[in-house]
Amino acid sequence: MSDPHAPAPGNGPDDIWLGLDLGTQSARCLAVDGTGTLLATAARPLTSHRTGNRHEQDPATWWPALADACREALTGLDPHRIRGLAIDGTSGTILLTDTHGTPRTPALMYDDGRATDQADTVNAAGAHLWQRLGYRTMPPSWALPKLRWLLDHDPALATGTRLLHQPDLITWHLAGRQLPTDTSHALKTGYHLLDDRWPHDVLDTLAVPTALLPDVVRPGTVLGTVAPDAADATGIPAGTAIVAGMTDGCAAQIGAGALTPGAWNAVLGTTLVLKGTSDHLVHDPAGIVYCHRGPAGTWLPGGASSSGAGVISQYFHGENLDVLTEQAAAQDPDAVAYPLVSTGGERFPFRAPEAEPFILGDTPTRAAEFHAYLLGVACLERLCFDYLDHLGAPTGGPLTYTGGGARNTYWCRLRADVLGRTVHIPEHADSALGMAVLAATSAGTSLAATAAAMVRPGTELRPAPDRTARHLPAYHRFVTELTHRGWLDPAIADHALRRAAQ
Repeated sequence: MSDPHAPAPGNGPDDIWLGLDLGTQSARCLAVDGTGTLLATAARPLTSHRTGNRHEQDPATWWPALADACREALTGLDPHRIRGLAIDGTSGTILLTDTHGTPRTPALMYDDGRATDQADTVNAAGAHLWQRLGYRTMPPSWALPKLRWLLDHDPALATGTRLLHQPDLITWHLAGRQLPTDTSHALKTGYHLLDDRWPHDVLDTLAVPTALLPDVVRPGTVLGTVAPDAADATGIPAGTAIVAGMTDGCAAQIGAGALTPGAWNAVLGTTLVLKGTSDHLVHDPAGIVYCHRGPAGTWLPGGASSSGAGVISQYFHGENLDVLTEQAAAQDPDAVAYPLVSTGGERFPFRAPEAEPFILGDTPTRAAEFHAYLLGVACLERLCFDYLDHLGAPTGGPLTYTGGGARNTYWCRLRADVLGRTVHIPEHADSALGMAVLAATSAGTSLAATAAAMVRPGTELRPAPDRTARHLPAYHRFVTELTHRGWLDPAIADHALRRAAQ
């Protein structure tokens, strides 16, 4: 019998692949070998600034932080074994630089919502294309409305500038010159994923200069190699291959190995993000779910909620979460909370800017209140899958759990019970690992084969049918309340409740 973790052909067991991850809170470097064995990881903190609906970072901090993380992670590793790297960033984060790569604007982050008026303009100009691409409209947080906002507020930025997505600034530093961006990061800037080109008819209508747009390639393409100056700064050997990456959600999906049609990865961090694989482009009339291009002709549908584990840090900051979890598990109450994190409303599995948190049922103790939020996340997750099923997305394949919330075993079991389906928690799965796997495809193997060699399946959790039945009434109350408040479309609620009855 073959070893499921044997390296894919062309990817030797002693080869080292690097995954670089630029998040909201940290810059990280991870090193694995050709079998997916974790060799080293290191991170440096990043800070951002929020004012109302604005969210910015200073892009000048990204390179020093990532370079420091790389130097620490690579200390003691044989540089001759390092073969390639790929980078992910937050989806929709952009900035403008001069022609030498020096930032001329702050980075407008993935959830910056200032471009409300520009989103209306963008949606009017590109309505035919956005409909064809399956997402129908662009919200203000997407990159193209934010680009138009930057140009509207400083017309001088229209000349002598370059548009960069978050990882593009790092690849520029690594190579010593501007490299192409990837289709995954370019999606929210309006890139035409079906025709593989910038839609210049739409962009001309929006007065977006062609000269500031980067070239675009598919993820996994070798972009260039690490230059000597960058090698000195990072410890990554000069000549190491730089491979085009993907957004953080797609990177996490690769790291979880969710790459066959019907497979899904649920990332529970501050918010809940679902990424799956489909054999067809999923169209969402509400524009909530959108698709990236996947490997071998597949599509990667997904959605990002404004709810998730962030409610735990909001409402239980400084408390002993292990003790609360133990007490909550022992009590197993049936109160359920809507776990909204954002003050800007909900965006998946429904769009409701006016949405706000609530609790259904009695929570006489802190443990009961804590459990209500755990159960609320589980119910929201089930509603996400019911919504995806309503759209015709395949949802019945393998399911993996990743993200900080996956470290709470009881919470994972509760989520599996509410869903009524088996889940896996991979041994090592995150965005940085996904980028190391993607980098390894530069050895000449498919992404699916490389992930099969490098992603370890980890722990399996099977649902308990009696507990699934016990929690379905809470799910029914949850869905009914969302509908009663006018946030959830009754047709979606009916579909969800019919599935629960089955």
